[in-house]
Amino acid sequence: MTAPEVIIRPGRITLNRPHALHALTLGMVRGMTAALLAWRDDPAVETVIIEHGEGRGFCAGGDVRAIVDSLDGDGVLARDFFYEEYQLNHLMFHYAKPLMCFWDGIVMGGGAGIALPCRIRVATDRTRFAMPECGIGLFPDVGAGWYLSRLPDRRGEWLALTGARLNGAQCLELGLATHYLPLDQLAAVKANPGLLQSLAVTPPAESLPMQVFDSTGKSPLSCRVALRQLAEGARARNFAEVLRMEYRIARRIIRLPDFREGVRAFILDKDNSPRWMPPVTDVEIDAIFAPLPPHEEWQPLEEHRDGRV
Repeated sequence: MTAPEVIIRPGRITLNRPHALHALTLGMVRGMTAALLAWRDDPAVETVIIEHGEGRGFCAGGDVRAIVDSLDGDGVLARDFFYEEYQLNHLMFHYAKPLMCFWDGIVMGGGAGIALPCRIRVATDRTRFAMPECGIGLFPDVGAGWYLSRLPDRRGEWLALTGARLNGAQCLELGLATHYLPLDQLAAVKANPGLLQSLAVTPPAESLPMQVFDSTGKSPLSCRVALRQLAEGARARNFAEVLRMEYRIARRIIRLPDFREGVRAFILDKDNSPRWMPPVTDVEIDAIFAPLPPHEEWQPLEEHRDGRV
């Protein structure tokens, strides 16, 4: 019998794709959304735990292979994945009950999208956080236009353009994580979350590196998109506004050559030698950010549209 990709127990969500570093599929997104909606008014669930099963990563992002495969066909799965993933991100951002997420291992891309909305974000010795999408011709989405644009000293732009990896101590320093837990205390806190406050520690201070940006390593298109995305995200009035912008970008950028080329170079062929598009014009960038037809624009879940955005 095939194991479920996400294990749902009362008040606990466990990502369960160890062979793919728990990368998110559309089915996982739908399973998590259904569980969170069911628990909103369930008095038996006071706190929701989000964790991963076996393996060295919490979540490495979205399943880009499935997205590319979809684009080879009718593209419906790719479109639905981004739409529903962002609805899940929004639901978590406004969830009334505490969400507690354990950042043990890799937290990247779509993994950050389900980690950052949590009220309690626990980093460990093994945490490796990054938003590396510009390296595969995408852009840092899942609400990064909100989160990264609000980091101090333009660290958000630095993370977006370089794809730099932060360890647990650095995540705590920047405020991306709320707690830091030694590995030998992880199992105890997962079994009894009430122990977190007494077992969490202050890690040794670590200065954040200033990584030199190599423009040849990332998609120039993606870098331009990310910089504008963060600039607009910094001015956004609410989280939904950012997700609506990011959905417009996602719908268009996955159809451009750099995304397929980035996936080929770094995920499929693994030759690490992408051949990026020639420079694009300001008009072409404007088109990526332009509104979609009204019936295609992203919207929060109907069940959650209660005035909070």
